[in-house]
Amino acid sequence: MVTLAGRWTLPAAAAALLAAGCGGDRVFQLAGTVERTALEVAAPVSEVIVAVPVERGQRVAAGEILVQLDTEVAEAEARAREAALAAAQALLAEAEGEFQRVKTLSERRVASTKELDRARRERDEALATAAEREARLMQAAKRLRDLTIRAPGAGVVDQLPFEAGERVPAGGVAAVVQTEDRPWVRVWLPSRAVAGVTAAARAEVSVEGLDRRLAGRLE
Repeated sequence: MVTLAGRWTLPAAAAALLAAGCGGDRVFQLAGTVERTALEVAAPVSEVIVAVPVERGQRVAAGEILVQLDTEVAEAEARAREAALAAAQALLAEAEGEFQRVKTLSERRVASTKELDRARRERDEALATAAEREARLMQAAKRLRDLTIRAPGAGVVDQLPFEAGERVPAGGVAAVVQTEDRPWVRVWLPSRAVAGVTAAARAEVSVEGLDRRLAGRLE
């Protein structure tokens, strides 16, 4: 495997590799293919696919939608959590107002310490409830966002194992994207060349459609 120096977008075509041997004067002309790292994007839950807005071989940008899972259940959950938070915040505002009222009366020696402690306790409980429901809403919002499966980086769509209308299992691969940030070349060394090259040996790569040679190294 050859790692190319720099950042190049290369076509997935046959490549010619010129690798320098460890002796310094042995050069091998080899054939290979340009390949990219494949990133598998998994579905967070088992859900029905409602849309696949991309096709195999299509170039995509980082964050572009690859697969859209059904959001009906997640949206209903998010709305319920949002309503629960709103109710908790209303109770918190009421409890805070009552606490401040009793605190003022206590400072004037009109309300007892017991009444102040009760108002403080109810305020603190309402605060904890609101915080818990806010956290649950954030979790629901994340689950909703995760149902939109996006490209983890710029690249080319390599695989789309499922179609719209099918159910993808939890953890199942919903899409595979070949990244373009660090392509590499796979070559096949003949037996006569194996002893002539070592790991980290320098290489020059010529690619069909590219008018320049690229520096690389053998891995």
